[in-house]
Amino acid sequence: MKELSRAVRDPPGSELSDGERALSLRSASPGAAREGCGQPRSGNANNISHYTRVWIPDPDEVWRSAEIIKDYKEGDKSLQLKLEDETLYEYPIDPPGSELPFLRNPDILVGQNDLTALSYLHEPAVLHNLKVRFLESNHIYTYCGIVLVAINPYEQLPIYEQDVIYAYSGQNMGDMDPHIFAVAEEAYTQMAREEKNQSIIVSGESGAGKTVSAKYAMRFFATVGGSASETNIEAKVLASSPIMEAIGNAKTTRNDNSSRFGKYIQIGFDKRYHIIGANMRTYLLEKSRVVFQAEDERNYHIFYQLCASSSLPEFKDLGLTCAEDFFYTSQGGDTSIDGMDDADDFEKTRHAFTLLGVKESHQMTIFRIIAAILHLGNLKIQGERDGEVCSVSSEDEHLSSFCSLLGVEHSQMQHWLCHRKLVTTAETYVKSMSLHQVVNARNALAKHIYAQLFNWIVQHVNKALHTTVKQHSFIGVLDIYGFETFEVNSFEQFCINYANEKLQQQFNSHVFKLEQEEYMKEGIPWTLIDFYDNQPCIDLIEAKLGILDLLDEECKVPKGTDQNWAQKLYDRHAASQHFQKPRMSNTSFIVLHFADKVEYQSEGFLEKNRDTVYEEQINILKASQYQMVADLFQEEKDAVPATAVAKRAPQINVRSAKPAFKAANKEHRKTVGHQFRNSLQLLMETLNATTPHYVRCIKPNDEKLPFKFDPKRAVQQLRACGVLQTIRISAAGFPSRWSYPDFFNRYRVLMNKRDLSKNDKRQICQTLLEDLIKDPDQFHFGRTKIFFRAGQVAYLEKLRADKFRAATIMIQKTVRGWLQRARYQRLRRANLALQRYARGHLARRLFQHLRRTRAAIILQKQYRMLRMRRAFLRVRSATLTIQAFARGMARRQLQALRIEARSVQHLKKLNIGMENKVVQLQRKVDEQNKENKLLNEQLSMLTSAHSSEVEKLKKELQQYQRTQQGDGKQLLSLQEETERLRMELERAHGEREVLEDSHGKERDLLRKRICDLEEENALLKQEKEELNSRILCQSEDEFARNTVEENTQMKKELEEERSRYQNLVKEYASLEQRYDNLRDEMTIFKQTLGHRRNSSNQSSLESDSNNPSICTSEIGDTEDVIQQVEEIGMEKAAMDMTLFLKLQKRVRELELERKKLQAQLEKKEQESKKSQVNEIKTESTSEYEDFAYNSLKRQELESENKKLKNELNELRKAIADHATQNNSSNDVQDSYNLLLNQLKLANEELEVRKEEVLILRSQIMKAAQQKETGENMVKERESISPNASWPNSDRHIDQEDAIEAYQGMCETNRKTEDWGYLNEDGELGLAYQGLKQVARLLEAQLQDQRREHEEEMEALKNQVDLMQEELEKQQQAFMQTLQLSPEVQVEFGLQQEITRLTNENLDLKELLEKLEKNEKKLKKQLKIYMKKVQDFEASQTMVPVERRPHEQNMQVAVQRKEKDFQGMLEYYKEDEPLLIRNLITDLKPQAVSATVPCLPAYILYMCIRHADYINDDQKVHSLLTSTINGVKKVLKKHQDDFEMTSFWLANTCRLLHCLKQYSGEEGFMTQNTAKQNEHCLKNFDLTEYRQVLGHLSIQIYQQLINIAEGILQPMIVSAVLENESIQGLSIVKPVSYRKYSSNAGDSSYSLDEMIRQLNTFHSIMCDQGLDPEIIQQVFKQLFYMINAITLNNLLLRKDVCSWSTGMQLRFNISQLEEWLHGKNLQQSGAAQTLEPLIQAAQLLQLKKKTSEDAEAICSLCTSLTTQQIVKILTLYTPVNEFEERVTVAFIRNIQKQLQERNDPPQLLLDFKHMFPVVFPFNPSAITMDSIHLPASLNLDFLNKV
Repeated sequence: MKELSRAVRDPPGSELSDGERALSLRSASPGAAREGCGQPRSGNANNISHYTRVWIPDPDEVWRSAEIIKDYKEGDKSLQLKLEDETLYEYPIDPPGSELPFLRNPDILVGQNDLTALSYLHEPAVLHNLKVRFLESNHIYTYCGIVLVAINPYEQLPIYEQDVIYAYSGQNMGDMDPHIFAVAEEAYTQMAREEKNQSIIVSGESGAGKTVSAKYAMRFFATVGGSASETNIEAKVLASSPIMEAIGNAKTTRNDNSSRFGKYIQIGFDKRYHIIGANMRTYLLEKSRVVFQAEDERNYHIFYQLCASSSLPEFKDLGLTCAEDFFYTSQGGDTSIDGMDDADDFEKTRHAFTLLGVKESHQMTIFRIIAAILHLGNLKIQGERDGEVCSVSSEDEHLSSFCSLLGVEHSQMQHWLCHRKLVTTAETYVKSMSLHQVVNARNALAKHIYAQLFNWIVQHVNKALHTTVKQHSFIGVLDIYGFETFEVNSFEQFCINYANEKLQQQFNSHVFKLEQEEYMKEGIPWTLIDFYDNQPCIDLIEAKLGILDLLDEECKVPKGTDQNWAQKLYDRHAASQHFQKPRMSNTSFIVLHFADKVEYQSEGFLEKNRDTVYEEQINILKASQYQMVADLFQEEKDAVPATAVAKRAPQINVRSAKPAFKAANKEHRKTVGHQFRNSLQLLMETLNATTPHYVRCIKPNDEKLPFKFDPKRAVQQLRACGVLQTIRISAAGFPSRWSYPDFFNRYRVLMNKRDLSKNDKRQICQTLLEDLIKDPDQFHFGRTKIFFRAGQVAYLEKLRADKFRAATIMIQKTVRGWLQRARYQRLRRANLALQRYARGHLARRLFQHLRRTRAAIILQKQYRMLRMRRAFLRVRSATLTIQAFARGMARRQLQALRIEARSVQHLKKLNIGMENKVVQLQRKVDEQNKENKLLNEQLSMLTSAHSSEVEKLKKELQQYQRTQQGDGKQLLSLQEETERLRMELERAHGEREVLEDSHGKERDLLRKRICDLEEENALLKQEKEELNSRILCQSEDEFARNTVEENTQMKKELEEERSRYQNLVKEYASLEQRYDNLRDEMTIFKQTLGHRRNSSNQSSLESDSNNPSICTSEIGDTEDVIQQVEEIGMEKAAMDMTLFLKLQKRVRELELERKKLQAQLEKKEQESKKSQVNEIKTESTSEYEDFAYNSLKRQELESENKKLKNELNELRKAIADHATQNNSSNDVQDSYNLLLNQLKLANEELEVRKEEVLILRSQIMKAAQQKETGENMVKERESISPNASWPNSDRHIDQEDAIEAYQGMCETNRKTEDWGYLNEDGELGLAYQGLKQVARLLEAQLQDQRREHEEEMEALKNQVDLMQEELEKQQQAFMQTLQLSPEVQVEFGLQQEITRLTNENLDLKELLEKLEKNEKKLKKQLKIYMKKVQDFEASQTMVPVERRPHEQNMQVAVQRKEKDFQGMLEYYKEDEPLLIRNLITDLKPQAVSATVPCLPAYILYMCIRHADYINDDQKVHSLLTSTINGVKKVLKKHQDDFEMTSFWLANTCRLLHCLKQYSGEEGFMTQNTAKQNEHCLKNFDLTEYRQVLGHLSIQIYQQLINIAEGILQPMIVSAVLENESIQGLSIVKPVSYRKYSSNAGDSSYSLDEMIRQLNTFHSIMCDQGLDPEIIQQVFKQLFYMINAITLNNLLLRKDVCSWSTGMQLRFNISQLEEWLHGKNLQQSGAAQTLEPLIQAAQLLQLKKKTSEDAEAICSLCTSLTTQQIVKILTLYTPVNEFEERVTVAFIRNIQKQLQERNDPPQLLLDFKHMFPVVFPFNPSAITMDSIHLPASLNLDFLNKV
């Protein structure tokens, strides 16, 4: 024992050094540590009274609860108790008053998260609290001050998912329920806040869950502190676990995956606290397990994993079989473990090796070494001479396998396995070893090989986890063995317990230091605390001449034995208080550790401490042909110079032929105990330099059963792991601590009104305590808290409960008296009423009797008269009935005969009518066929004549073209191709009209026939319709339900698809962001190196920017993308590689195509400029010829259209007349309507084609007139004087430019002049001459047309034949249907008709698509010509005003039109960067706050519209691309600015709406005004850019949500869950140490502050013009996050699961709902997202006792999952002692009723889930011409058009 030299009693505020604080301890006996933690049992004998509950010892349950039934008095020798099973028990107290039983805490304190919050701190209270939490609440974690107690549940629990990690991340340790993640978060937070290294010390017995706890802690760090780079160092840290478990874990009797070594992992962090690397140190590997396993145990997992995978092809050379065949793996019996697949685990191990960078060759060498160890264990050693000499057969297959696998010489290994070398000063001897020595040497070699392999693997794991980045701080995780005691304890248990002694000493000093700091901070005088100091026990082990020192000394003795060493221990330490000698043994010794006394057997201590391996065997292994095997056994001092030499210069390593024996012997002098002591000392230095966090793992039972609690085993471990020591230190001082406000709120019921009127709460609390607790030493007042000794809080709780009980009795008394008085008055009033009603009833009954007597007489008289009259009437009625029936039968027979006659005649007439109709139809068909033939003949004749005439004209045209110059051939060929395409289009239109007419005629015939048949079956159909109507009435409901279900399913699928689509957009945005970051970094890097982009790159960029393809704007420069892929690695860009390659290929193809077209265009333009004057003359004649031909063709087509239209009208009238006559059938009317609609559609199509013909005609006329004006212009140029003065005469104007300008002016003049003006110029005469020329060419053209028409006629004949065949088939089907029943006939006919019409529609659609494609081609060509015309007009404006007088007038007219603003803004190309900078990059939302909302979007659209108006596709592409990039740049710069993000979300959506509203698509123009329709785009289809803007809007929306969530997230828990909106409702409970220490300096938010923040969000979005639908989606997302975070916090906190919290929560939710209602956001769905939280609040308020309550809960909580309901019920905590807890049976009942639910397995909600956003089309009512540009935008360079 040790007593420290100084006891400190310092006044408040004094400062102590670390050394002085460590000296302020006073030791106590080890028995005091186990005797109830050194706390007085009762504190005060006056507390032992009737109804007091206490704890008494019990041999089975350790501690048992009892209740005192008789008051205790001083001097009593026993206590009268009643146990929980109602049995009486007398508890003896001998001597009287010496040891009173421990007091039990009130029920309200049971189940606390922190054991230090208990009022009575002792062993039974700790054990009971852990048992209640573990069995009833299934909570495996509990705080005990700074220690986290973790009980192994032996069951997988859903509390370690990713969402749980995020829930604990950033939270204070005392705010959430105890968890390993809370400890990890505390360590991570302190490392970042205090910039000090941290350590997490995990200890416990084998099987208690140490490895799993350490693994989860590292997983938390890997998730929260993920590496900033792409090295995935956190994945490597986690990957080291399966490797270390495979080579260092094994099955024991207590644990299937027991760690047989200790490890300390340091996880390094950089300045931003991201993981950069790790390092691992191991301690005391249990090497003896390699060669020996006890019963029902296994060797290390790697041996069994390798045997299970021995059948793999790469392992055939290892010579392995099953594990039962090897001695080293079969000693424990069963080689398999239930629930563990060794082959699968081996694959995980290999994958972890690969992830950590271990080469495949090194992996194979590792497996060869492990296989060699197994073969070494199977060697057959043959003994000779009674075992004194032995040998190994050279033919032993296991020896051969061992030597071949390790690459050593077979003969030498065979020899030195059985011999050893003795070296003396004179000579060297070789001596044979006995059988026992050979076996020991073989086992020692196997252990040494495995130990060296283990160290090599650890070194390579550290090498893989090493980083070159400077480490700023680290967090260490120590997974070390706990205190162990077995029946036979050897050297390994001694070292383990020695390490635990050192750790316990460090733990005691740390706990004491924290207590002292807390007292000094609060200004509480520091008093002496007795605790168990284990320094004497540590001195016994490690001091000079201690146990380890004597062991090393005995190992140096040549003949040293275990018995001699034990005898030295007896002699040296017999007087020590921590050392004992067993009575019945001379080879064992007992050490009194801090946890328990342990008896060690000295046998084997010397051998294990020496760890002897023969040098000859090691030398053979050093000479292995495998370099890795040889390197395993090289001395450390040999390796150091090797690396140093390697750094200087490459040299040849020469291995000495003679071994250095002396060096080896010196190396072997370091015993295992000495090495372990040094490594342990290094570990303690590391731990002392860090802030430790303790996790104590408890094994609840030895059977490994889930949620079974063995109190005996638990108490043993609690004593051994230091938990009770923490309790004892806390209990020795002031364990209970309350802040002044919390104490005032809790115990204000004990105060009087006079004290409550004061304002100083501290003074009120002092006055109350001085009145209630007379002993001033039982409490102390600190600066912010009140400190209580053990038991005082329980005493105050008792006084509070008595106060409540007295008040309850008074209330009950008053209420019961009022109830009885009210009951008496109610009974008196009832008696009086009964008497009154009884008397009245008797009087009324007498009066009724008199009335009934008189009425009976009258009734008898009337009845006799009535009976006689009824008899007479009955006879008379029968007679009349017989006569009526006789006359009726005769009349019905006559009527039936008449009906039969009429029906026969009707049928005959009907049949005659039918036959006549069929004959008429057949005759009409024949007549139409004849007319069709005549028309076809005429058409063929005209065609032949037309074709011949066309041929003649073509020949003459070719001759004429040969005479002309060859420069204009290309332009003429293009014009001819255009004309030919127009003719083909017109011809296709004519063919289509002919086909439609023929189809229409046949359809009319069939319709008429069907109508006749339907009229015949009209009567039958009516009956059928009646039946069908009944069936339909029954099926409509079902159809409606199916329709609703299908719609719901489709909506759900749409939402899912939209969500996946937006997730892809989000991923794309993140990839784009990463690309931008890498590009910026590369730019900076290139600038530092002085690199500049070459001209080839610049040219490629320019070519890409000029390309109007949308793909290039999205992807950018493909060469930069490829460079990015090469820089960041193929793995990171694998997702985008295929897309990049496709886009790259497409961009290159388009670039080549564009270059070719540009070259051709330039060439053609040069040629056209040279020969333009000559072409005017030639083109005029050809244009007149084409014009004449087209006019004739147009007239012919118009005449044919008129004829066909007349025939169509006649058919329509006939069908309409016939339908009106036979309108009795609904089906006929429906079919007629269907046919009429089809005819209308065909008519509309004809009208459209007619308009197209007119457009072509007008364009031809314009072209001809342009040529004429060109000729006139040439004449006028000749008449102009060459000496006239022109402005800008220095500028050269060639002839071609003047011609183009003049043509443009004539074109504008022609728009305002009439045909009379044209006639004045002689144009009609020219047209007449042109027609004469055309007449001469008609013969050749007619001949060509005849040939074409003949071919068309043959095709039409084939179509007629096909249609006749189809008609015959239909007639056959018609005849077949006649044989069927009438109902089937109608149904079959309708089905056939529907099928035929569907096929026809499909054919017509295909034909229409082909025509539309041709039409698009023609339109493109027309656009090219229109562009040239516009170029002519633009060049016209450059002509000076003085050139011609009529041109001056025209220019004046144009200027007059420009005065009206058309809603377009013009800018020059070079001003585009300035536009983007002023309007996007540098724009502040406040600058346009007073203007129209979304003004930048309108301005951008007006610029786009002008670019569309001038048909400049490059300008549109450049402007939209720059806009999108500028918005992205602004958002990247303002990533945390909600206002800026909302501003650009509104403008991006508005620009998207404008592109839709003015796109020209009918679907978006329904709400446009006539003025707005004028502002639509004319030339470009910007659908692709609309899609890009949609993607950008999604990205901005997601950024907006992230910003809002980041602002709201810190407010949610305190505002919604902790905010006390209803004052005085919540009841404060005792708070633990962690709650006070973690909440220091926390900022809390009220609900009003959060609502103000929501108001800010709403006002910003509304002011900036964001669409209401988007605002609703924003708040739906935010309210979902509020619901998820609040509910997750509720599910992880026991202190808030109470009735009062439910009431507060429901009130706060109602406030949020009122806010939604006030902002008109009810339809947004935000209120529905709060439904789970509302149901959780209701669940907290509901009654939870009976089965009816369970049914109500199940029916109410539909939005909560089963796990969430059970979790809330499990966490539910009564706020006072009058409320009952939720029983386990009630929770089981809930689980049983909810079994049928298919709820998801996760407990927490994913608060990061984001709903898919929808941007509905929202057109604007603002017209472009009404928008004004404010001067503050600096957009003076924009010109209004």
